[in-house]
Amino acid sequence: MTAPLRIALAGLGTVGSGVIRLINENGAMIAQRAGRPISIVAVSARDRNRDRGVDLSPYKWVDDMDALAAEPDVDCVVEMVGGSDGPALTLARNSLSHGKSFVTANKAMIAHHGMELALLAESKGISLKYEAAVAGGIPVIKGIRDGASANRIERVYGILNGTSNYILTTMEKHGSDFDSVLKDAQNLGYAEADPGFDIDGVDAAHKLAILAALSFGTEVDFDGVEVAGIRGIMSADIGQAKALGYRIRLLGMARMDGGKLFQRVNAYLVPESHPLAHIEGSTNAVVAEGNYSGRLMFQGAGAGDGPTASAVVADIIDIARNDGGTVFSMPADKMVKGGRAESGNRTGRSYIRFVVADKPGVLAEITAAMRDAQVSIESMIQTEKTNEGSVLISMVTHESLERDVTQGLEKLANSSSLQGDPVVMHLLSDED
Repeated sequence: MTAPLRIALAGLGTVGSGVIRLINENGAMIAQRAGRPISIVAVSARDRNRDRGVDLSPYKWVDDMDALAAEPDVDCVVEMVGGSDGPALTLARNSLSHGKSFVTANKAMIAHHGMELALLAESKGISLKYEAAVAGGIPVIKGIRDGASANRIERVYGILNGTSNYILTTMEKHGSDFDSVLKDAQNLGYAEADPGFDIDGVDAAHKLAILAALSFGTEVDFDGVEVAGIRGIMSADIGQAKALGYRIRLLGMARMDGGKLFQRVNAYLVPESHPLAHIEGSTNAVVAEGNYSGRLMFQGAGAGDGPTASAVVADIIDIARNDGGTVFSMPADKMVKGGRAESGNRTGRSYIRFVVADKPGVLAEITAAMRDAQVSIESMIQTEKTNEGSVLISMVTHESLERDVTQGLEKLANSSSLQGDPVVMHLLSDED
């Protein structure tokens, strides 16, 4: 075997500690597969004295994380600190500038600065790897970049956030309301104390922006993702969806529309016949549709120390093999600005739910607004009164322009009949 690949780890939380355990336990096998040993030579974290359940004594401790970029006996820096900017970004820039390959699990940094870092890495002829940044242990980055490289990807979409999927599927199973399930998820450690990053769709949007760049050869455009989360979804919505033959899932969806890039994170009604309707709990799943391969589906654990560490070490093995390749699916300097497709131009069926006052004329008011906006209603259901004395009205539209649905809702914006903002979800179809 040749000389070991010498790596430095920045960040020793659950994933960083998991990387150490994995390399220690599977080191001999990894060396055989990589063609040379993987050797951890230096580590850095905020608290040197914290017990992480792994022995750090064999490794050089570096107090200043950024100093890892200039360590002469380090070939590759592995970052598991997190954050789109700050120390993680500084370390990435400096490591690549010093000619060291870089591995990260940092989705936010790649979503915001991936193009800059990719250009730097490719100009230096070194690797920038980020498999763990999207869908944890699922090898979706390699699957799309390498396995589907002969295909034109028609669209890429999927369940990209385990916390939101856990909440939705728990509501679905038990008929529970959103707030109680969120609280339980926090108690079980599935949701953070401040869950906004997950339930408001930001985490999924970071991942979607990366997947879109890989799939379509466009520059990473996180700001171009239309983002909505799941806060407004009620158990009644899930019940109505089930009655219609659908299940509600928070999806990230990207495709090219007329040469422009469409990216959206939103709750969708997914047909029960679709594989994504059966993804439950904190599992992630990504679907890529190639013009020759057809539908490819990647499914597995989207987070956790074991799956994420597995993805990190897989990237390290690629670097040890000198299996670099481009950062995305094509050289970064050949990627194009996709432009942003207007969602209002899209046609599809929508589910709309209103909470309204229980008084005469409300249904007529809603249907008139939709009629005036050229939106045809396929079905409508009015539920019994809630404990607060409100009534829920749910409707499904026929195929309509999304801008017309928006216009219909704008006509109702100042209505005294509505108690809160309507919830709009799209019905997933083969044309999305």
